[in-house]
Amino acid sequence: MASLFKIKNNASSSLFFTMITFLLFCITTTCSSTGGHWVQLQRSIGISAMHMQVMNDNKVVIFDRTDFGPSNISLSNGRCRFNPRDMALKLDCTAHSVLYDLTTNTFRPLTIQTDAWCSSGALTPDGTLLQTGGFNDGYHKLRTFTPCPQHNLCDWLELPQNLTSPRWYASNQILPDGRIIVVGGRNAFTYEFVPTRDTASFHYLRFLRLTRDPNPGEENNLYPFLHLLPDGNLFIFANRRSVLFDYNRHRILREYPIMPGIEKRNYPSTGSSVLLPLNLTGFGPDRTRLPVAEVMICGGAYPGVFTLARRFRVFLEASRTCGRIRVSDPKPGWVMETMPIPRVMPDMILLPTGNVMILNGAANGTAGWENAANPVFYPVLYRPGLPDPLQRFQLLSPANTPRMYHSAAVLLPDGRVLVGGSNPHRVYDFRGPYPTELSLDVYYPDYFEPESEPLRPSIIAVEAVNNTAPYGGLFAVTFSLRDYRAVPGVSVTLVAPSFTTHSFAMNQRVVVLDVVAVDEVAPSSYKVTVRGPPSLTVAPPGYYMLYIVHAGIPSVSVWVQVR
Repeated sequence: MASLFKIKNNASSSLFFTMITFLLFCITTTCSSTGGHWVQLQRSIGISAMHMQVMNDNKVVIFDRTDFGPSNISLSNGRCRFNPRDMALKLDCTAHSVLYDLTTNTFRPLTIQTDAWCSSGALTPDGTLLQTGGFNDGYHKLRTFTPCPQHNLCDWLELPQNLTSPRWYASNQILPDGRIIVVGGRNAFTYEFVPTRDTASFHYLRFLRLTRDPNPGEENNLYPFLHLLPDGNLFIFANRRSVLFDYNRHRILREYPIMPGIEKRNYPSTGSSVLLPLNLTGFGPDRTRLPVAEVMICGGAYPGVFTLARRFRVFLEASRTCGRIRVSDPKPGWVMETMPIPRVMPDMILLPTGNVMILNGAANGTAGWENAANPVFYPVLYRPGLPDPLQRFQLLSPANTPRMYHSAAVLLPDGRVLVGGSNPHRVYDFRGPYPTELSLDVYYPDYFEPESEPLRPSIIAVEAVNNTAPYGGLFAVTFSLRDYRAVPGVSVTLVAPSFTTHSFAMNQRVVVLDVVAVDEVAPSSYKVTVRGPPSLTVAPPGYYMLYIVHAGIPSVSVWVQVR
């Protein structure tokens, strides 16, 4: 376990600390700090991007919370929000949500009526954002946002029906039948479905109670990691433990080995998790065969860190480890790896290439107001397919902006990564070493470098009815390409857009489709025929970003609906 020490809260010492850590790591491994570049899109969008969701009209819904005073953007047309239960401002004429347009790099205010602080969300099969829970008057709330690409007047809708349990720090996962399961929350050891089809409005899950640490403020089981597995069951991870859960019969089928190390992995000792890409290459028409399912978890904090930070302003070094577990194996076990830099509050974003980008967060402390120090500016690219674990991690070009507590990141349809937020304070506070961040940045991975342009595919059309990727059926995509290379050739990936908050990209999913044929149909024009996902459990219904990947270089995606 790392030693205890106090950290100065200033940006220069943070960068120095990060560089020293990087150099120490590179003494024993081979690594580099190259790749990609950063661009600031907006100096201020008026709010801090605590929650983000990419929509299928190439806009991003962004929101923070309503209970900490006015934001820096007014509601349109002189509107105001009156809420007598609001602890900070009963009458608020500012917005706490915006809709960001990727095409025009513009944004407009949205009206969210109840407090969505530390809430959760998921896209329904028709592309509507279903947003669940929050704080105070938002504990039980259900809200929706439906894209409106034609008139751009859509706004949040608060539904008349409510959640049955308070859902603050809960997690969501879309299921094969299109329902959303909502799991956990502070003092909520239950789960429920939206819409519900059960006689019981919610169900008790003892696992959530068993994984909560008893010390005040140190639950370490909030925002549990949820991943729908190809067999239709749910992987649930909280604290250091994980289970295979049958949500239809309401029972635990298997308890996986405890993750090695003493670090805690869930809020407030916040790590992150992804389901690594599901590869269907070579599966053919066999719908009974299931792809390998492997979960990866990175970062976190040691026991007692929350108390040390909150009471004594001592920030313990964060976890340096990642763990991978093939949950589809008969006898699964954890394989541990070491990151170049310790990290708490990381975001893990699956790229269309199948690699994982680890970014944001801090090297010391834990999640919560003023509970962390030393922002980690260097993203890390993790390449899960490389056989040598020492080669899998690559440090990327450093960001310019600290992204601490209450920051978020999402993959964009063109392959960039959008990053925003960071408000490690009780209110908007623009002073000190880690000010509230209202900016939006975007990271360009190295596949955007000029030398990659001849290898980049450009999608011309999806040859499928209504841009639908049918389950088990064949469809084709035509694309142009200047310099075709048969080796490594072409792959086609479906990427489900995530709802990201608190370092967990909910519903994030990459499915590598089975390529049946690649044909040249004209000079520099090609057609790839692929087979749609074999089942609802491999790819739940909904909108996905479809990318053509050639020689490791992805195209700009097109939206397809899997159904």
